[in-house]
Amino acid sequence: MTQADLPAPRPTPSAGHAWRWLAESVWRVEHAFERSKAEGRAADDTRLRIFFVLAIFALAFVTLGVEAGKSALFSKVGGSGLTAPVPAEARADILDRNGRLLALDLTHFGLYLDPREVWDKDEVRRDLAATLPKLARDRLEKALASNRREYLIGGLTPQERNRIHDLGLPGIAFEEEDRRVYPLGRSAAHLIGFADSAGHGLAGSERALDATIRGAAGAEAPVQLSLDLRVQTALEDELRKAVAKYSAIGGVGMVVDVKTGEILGYSSQPDFDPNEPGAAPPRALVNGGAASVYELGSVFKAFTLAMALDSGMATLDTAFDVSQPLEMGGGHIHDFDKGDKTLKLWEVFTHSSNIAAAKLAVRAGPERMKDYFRRFGLLSAAPSELIESARPILPARFDDNTLAHIAFGQGLSVSPLALATGYRALLDGGIYGPLTIRKLPPTTKPQGKRVISEATSSALLQLMRLNVTDPKGSGRRAESPGLFVGGKTGSAQKPENGRYGRNNVSSFVAVFPSVGPIDANRYMVQITLDSPHATPDTFGFITAGFNAAPTAGLVINRIAPFLGVKRVPGAALSQAPPVVSGAE
Repeated sequence: MTQADLPAPRPTPSAGHAWRWLAESVWRVEHAFERSKAEGRAADDTRLRIFFVLAIFALAFVTLGVEAGKSALFSKVGGSGLTAPVPAEARADILDRNGRLLALDLTHFGLYLDPREVWDKDEVRRDLAATLPKLARDRLEKALASNRREYLIGGLTPQERNRIHDLGLPGIAFEEEDRRVYPLGRSAAHLIGFADSAGHGLAGSERALDATIRGAAGAEAPVQLSLDLRVQTALEDELRKAVAKYSAIGGVGMVVDVKTGEILGYSSQPDFDPNEPGAAPPRALVNGGAASVYELGSVFKAFTLAMALDSGMATLDTAFDVSQPLEMGGGHIHDFDKGDKTLKLWEVFTHSSNIAAAKLAVRAGPERMKDYFRRFGLLSAAPSELIESARPILPARFDDNTLAHIAFGQGLSVSPLALATGYRALLDGGIYGPLTIRKLPPTTKPQGKRVISEATSSALLQLMRLNVTDPKGSGRRAESPGLFVGGKTGSAQKPENGRYGRNNVSSFVAVFPSVGPIDANRYMVQITLDSPHATPDTFGFITAGFNAAPTAGLVINRIAPFLGVKRVPGAALSQAPPVVSGAE
């Protein structure tokens, strides 16, 4: 077979061919109409025209269907190509560390009234008042007296919108609006925070992580906090009960993963509902853990003793004469426990001796004391994502009188957040680093700087355990069998009208388990009660050993299973540490 014998190649279809085919088809149809007319077949002419119109519509619908299917199946919206526009006020969901929902955007409705369309104003007043009691009467009256469309109220739920819609009132209209919703209400309100209707974070994590949350909304990805709702629920419940039991005006509670610095639980009382922050009393909006500063009392002795041990000024067996009050600055420094004559350094901790702590500070001098207190972060605001983190109130000068008093927590006011951050360094091998409200990846190795030696940190862990196990230890009411709880109490009189008054601030910082390798998983629980009162079971006392310490013990009892800390039945100080698998 030769080339000449091969069939000629078929022409490749092109747009020109398609148009020519379409034109010829239309021409043939039109001439079919004319032939039908000429031959007197009107019925055929009508049928042909109907068929032609139906064919055109069918072709249009098929084209639309194909294009819609392509858009749905092959659109790049949300992928690496084109992206759908994200409303400026949109915010990502906030979750706890285990994926439980803490905050989200939900569609609500704004209610509008156009008085020009209203037939019966009395009917509008009567029906809206009955259906929507929260609508301000003066706002409704102003709208009814206006001559243009007016905004009445926002944030209506779909159910509220439907009830109003069913009234069939003329002049009523609705517009969609996104609203930030906090499904757990008051729970962890100060840590989660809240945002305004324009999508700007105003408090807590909503403000601290504002850019992250707004950016994640476009990626449709949630933002996870370090918070563990199981831990949070237990902490919050025990703190609220303590505030009520001891008639305190407020309280703060924190649970911290010592190794990572993640805040697992955080409560400030009184609290508020972030869904309605404008309805809360101003004091309830204050984040007491970060924005309030207090003289926190003898919890500061842990820092003073760490300074003495780390600098080589003293050992655990160094003895101090505490038989007489210490005269300082025209006054006298006394011990709560009377009758002691000589105390070794470890007994200074468990007996919480003001006299011995003051002597240590004066002997150390202002430069050394300021150096170590600066290392522990006590002379500046706590490093934190929380914008509310407050600066401390520092003494005007660091003379002997000031040094003697700040050694046991008077004359220097810090936030509970700063206290917890400093304690983490004492408990985590001597490394100082910030606490965080973000959930950290499991492989993250927290960064920090060494401020004391591992040996000093180990000694502090032993002292805190002794303070719970010693019959005279001020923290003995925090004991939780088998969990090796350690801790330090602090009770400071509150300054009132330029002098110390009758009310006090009671604090307890606990750690569990307090034994085992220095790099073992550990958890810190901090409780602070503002102006607690005596009860029958405190024997008339208002000090931390009788209120904050037992509260911390109750919290630890409840949260240990969530954190993977297993009890060791019948455990004593010398026995093996408990097994700790770590928090999820």
